[in-house]
Amino acid sequence: MSIPVEHEKRRQEILQKALDVFIDEGFENATFQKIADRCGITRTTLYIYFKNKKEIFNYSIKLLLQTVERDLLQVRGDKTLGSIEKLSKVIILIIERLEENRPLLSVVLNYLLYLSKSDSDPDYRVRRKTIRMRHILASMLIEGIRAGEIKPVNVRIMDDLLYGLIETAIFRLTVLKRPDAGELKKAVEETLNQIRISP
Repeated sequence: MSIPVEHEKRRQEILQKALDVFIDEGFENATFQKIADRCGITRTTLYIYFKNKKEIFNYSIKLLLQTVERDLLQVRGDKTLGSIEKLSKVIILIIERLEENRPLLSVVLNYLLYLSKSDSDPDYRVRRKTIRMRHILASMLIEGIRAGEIKPVNVRIMDDLLYGLIETAIFRLTVLKRPDAGELKKAVEETLNQIRISP
């Protein structure tokens, strides 16, 4: 096995164990030493893979967002689906990824609370991380309007509404500890049916 592949595999293993530390300790109390201990390595070895705990945390989020974005683009490119079906499939897919990554969501929520206590702007950070996903949703709405499949709605407002359903899923899964977000999937379909132009 090549060195870059082995290095990446080790990074993935560290991420999994670091996530457990973040879940157990919270972002604020998780330390680089605790992560190294959980991985069974020294801090010096951990520095080979990551600079600090924030980099570990950000890398976890980046991997999740890259997976979601890849899936979104694949659905968007599916010529067999109409605009409403694409949007529905994309948002439901995002909600399903959130359900699968509930532990990471809990850590993200903990981190955002930590930021809000330290006079940082968590809203700015979230917007920065999710801007590409929101852009994909907005462009899919515009494509549907241009294709005559979606009513001429205010794209910005509808994008906010659809993204709000995603944020609601995060809240229900992490704070309310619901087992899934199935009822929101129905809400997505109903919302999108309201803007569908019937053939």
